[in-house]
Amino acid sequence: MAKFSNEDIFIVTGASSGIGKGVALLLNELGATVVGIGRNIERLNSLKTEAKNPENLYIEAKELTENIDSLPLFVKDLKEKYGKFRGLVCCAGIIDDKPLQVLDEAGVKKVFDVNYFVPLFLAKGFADKRNRTKENATMTFIASISALTGDKSQAAYGGSKAALIASAKTISHELAGQVRVNCISPGVVDTPMTDKAEKMYGHYQTLDNTPLGKGKPEDIASLAAFLVSNNARWITGQNYILEGGYI
Repeated sequence: MAKFSNEDIFIVTGASSGIGKGVALLLNELGATVVGIGRNIERLNSLKTEAKNPENLYIEAKELTENIDSLPLFVKDLKEKYGKFRGLVCCAGIIDDKPLQVLDEAGVKKVFDVNYFVPLFLAKGFADKRNRTKENATMTFIASISALTGDKSQAAYGGSKAALIASAKTISHELAGQVRVNCISPGVVDTPMTDKAEKMYGHYQTLDNTPLGKGKPEDIASLAAFLVSNNARWITGQNYILEGGYI
């Protein structure tokens, strides 16, 4: 397993629950300093109490979609507060499954704001040499197999994740030799977002075709920790499918 020092500082979005929480806790356990970003301050405080090294886990309550264009400046402000960052792990995401016939622009825009535009503009801020370490800098984005499988009612969700994968590939070329950029595309993972989707939309029939069943946040966190470590120094521009054998 990868190891980090407290000088390795990572931004983790969506850190208050689900995959983001799993990533934040594991990186902290492995020795890194983590700045966990989420909307719910109570859940963020709970994250800090669960951390193995709470003195190296900082929390920032912020609604990232409020002013997306200002997110590069937000990254700069975080750098001034905590120091230059070794990595950015974007885990925040939402599902709003609707058939094509009932899609509306506001709903689609909301999905793309959270799942695509927020990570893209955080990446813009992280790419600034003044905000990141000169060596071993990484960006990792949590996408979804929905970008590849064409599941019903996920035109907006799958589209937002497909856009994220495509942009990450482009960014990996733009920043080659400076920042490694990768995606992870999970299948059905046991998170509050998945539970909500199951109750609201009757998901997930994919579980019937998933040999290893529903995943856990720590399954995704383990791969994320590897990708942001020096053990993955020759890996960039990739999208790792992690879905229990569904596709």
